[in-house]
Amino acid sequence: MKEANWNDCLGNNLARKITPDNNRAKSLSETAHERIAVIKEVSSKNCNFVFEDYYTSVLELLQAHAFRNGFLVLNHLCIGFYIRDNLQQEDIFHLFNDVRYKRNSLTYYGTRMDYAVAKEAIEQCKRIMKTLSEETKK
Repeated sequence: MKEANWNDCLGNNLARKITPDNNRAKSLSETAHERIAVIKEVSSKNCNFVFEDYYTSVLELLQAHAFRNGFLVLNHLCIGFYIRDNLQQEDIFHLFNDVRYKRNSLTYYGTRMDYAVAKEAIEQCKRIMKTLSEETKK
């Protein structure tokens, strides 16, 4: 069964309630920001790799948010539903779903993005990260 919402993820044990883990959340957040800090430039040669780093950082920040709120989420699809159904961020859910799809195409099917598409995907990741940062401050 393919999950369609957060409750499906919980019901299928692809996400579960845990004791909030602020230390793990802090560590993941630091790792995400450090990964991005080492990126010096985006070029046509490295744009797919830079995108992968941004996507991984977004995923780490989302996992950190979930840990702070007492959830363990076991797949990327359910992280999307966490955004949509728990954070009530429909627009961020759509951005995340789009970059998730692009990352899957790159990682599992070897479909490389051209420079313009990769740059736009990186910008989408930056928008997600900015929203998560604002969400964390609440």
